[in-house]
Amino acid sequence: MMIRARGLAVLVGSVVAFLGVFGTGAAALAEQPHVDKLVLTDTIQPVAAGQLDRAIAQANSDGAQALLVQLDTPGGLLDSTRDMVRAIFSSRVPVIVYVSPSGARAGSAGFFLLEAADVAAMAPGTNAGAAHPVLQFGGQPDATMNQKIENDTEAFMRSIVTIRVRNAEAADAAVHTSHSYTPAEALDQHLIDVTANSDSALLAELDGRTITRIDGSKLVLHLGGARVDMVKSSLREDLLGWLVNPNVALLLLVCGALLIYLEFNTPGTIVPGALGTLMVLLAIFGLNLLPIRYTAVLLLVAALGLMVLEAKVGGHGALAIAGIVCLTFGMLTLVAAPVPEMAISPLIAVGVSAGFGVITVFLLRLAVRARRMKSRLGVDALVGRGAKAMEPLEPEGHVLVEGEIWRAVASEPVASGAALRVVSHEQYLLRVEPAERLHPAESHG
Repeated sequence: MMIRARGLAVLVGSVVAFLGVFGTGAAALAEQPHVDKLVLTDTIQPVAAGQLDRAIAQANSDGAQALLVQLDTPGGLLDSTRDMVRAIFSSRVPVIVYVSPSGARAGSAGFFLLEAADVAAMAPGTNAGAAHPVLQFGGQPDATMNQKIENDTEAFMRSIVTIRVRNAEAADAAVHTSHSYTPAEALDQHLIDVTANSDSALLAELDGRTITRIDGSKLVLHLGGARVDMVKSSLREDLLGWLVNPNVALLLLVCGALLIYLEFNTPGTIVPGALGTLMVLLAIFGLNLLPIRYTAVLLLVAALGLMVLEAKVGGHGALAIAGIVCLTFGMLTLVAAPVPEMAISPLIAVGVSAGFGVITVFLLRLAVRARRMKSRLGVDALVGRGAKAMEPLEPEGHVLVEGEIWRAVASEPVASGAALRVVSHEQYLLRVEPAERLHPAESHG
C-alpha cells in the first residue's frame, strides 16, 4: 500500500513539474515580441491591395510590434498603389517595407510603397525607383494631359516623402526621369532608413530605434529577438491572384466561348454550356480587375463579325484572315498594362487568336451548311440524285436510284443505261432528264 502511495506521489510530482515547465514556456512565448510578415512578389493591383489590407488588420489586432512587408514587384496600377499607401498611413502598428531578397526590386508603384513605409529597408543586390507614370487607357495623350499626369504623380510622391521626412528631390527624380537606385545610393540619398542582409539582421538593426508616426508621435521599436509570424494568403486571394493574370483570363475567355458555342450546336449536353459559362464569368471577373481598352474590345467584336461573314458568304479566306488579324491586335492591346508583367503575352495572343479563328470559322461553316440543308424524307430525298435507265424510256420506264427501282418519266426518249438525274416527282412517279443536259453546278458531287 505504501509502494502504491509513493508511486502516485511521484506521478503527481512529475505532472506538476511538466505543467510548470510548459506554463513557463508558454508565458515566455506570450511575452516574446512578434512581427507579422507579408510577402508581396506580384504586380500591384487590387488583389495585392487586399492582401496588404488584411495583413495590416491582422497586425493591428494580434498585438504585433510591426508589420514586415517583404517586397519584390515590377510595379502596377496607380489606383491600387494609392489604396495601399492609404492603408499604410492608417495602420496603428509600424509598417516596415523591405525590398528583399537579393535581386528583388521595388519598381514603379513599388517605390511609392517603399517610401510610404514607417521604415524603408533594402537588401544588398536590390534596386528601387523607375516610377514614371504610364498612361493606362491607350493612345498618346496630348502635351497638356501628359503634363497633368506627371505633375499629379510627382505631387503624390512629394506628399509621401514629406510626411516621412525623406529626400523629396531624389524621390522626384525617380518619378520625373525614371531614376533607379541601388541600396547604397538610396541610403546615401536618404530614401531608405537601413540596409540588411536578412529579416533577423533587419529587426536587430531596428531594435531600440525611434521612429516618427504619421501623426507626429514618437515610437521606440522593440524588435530584438522578435518572432516572425507569416501572414499567409487565403484561398480567395490565391484564386484572385490567378485570375488577375491576363493570360489566364484570356485563355478562360476563349475556351469558355468555344464550349458555349458547342452547347448551342449540340443542345442538351449541358456540361459544355455550364463549364463554358463558368469559365467566361471567371474571365470577365479577372479582366474587371485590370485596366481594359475599349478599342480592343471593339476589335474583338469586329473579329467575330468577320468570321461569321466568312462562314456565311465565303470570302475565300480573306475575311477569316482579317478576323484573325483583328483578334490578334485586340488580344494584344486588351489590357492597358503599365508594366510588361501585366500585359498579355504576344506568343499567347497570336497562338490563341489563330487557333480560335480557325476553329470558329470551321464550326460556323458546319453550322451554316447544316441549316441550309433541307430535311427531306421519302421521295423528296431523291430529287437531285443520279439515276440510271434500266430500260428505254419512251417516255416512261424503270430507273435505278440509290439502289432502288422506281417508275420514271422523261421529257424525251432515253436509251437503256443512260445517266439521268431526278428533277421532280408526282406522287411516286419520278421525272428525270439526261444528266449531261443539266448545269454543271447542279451535277451530283
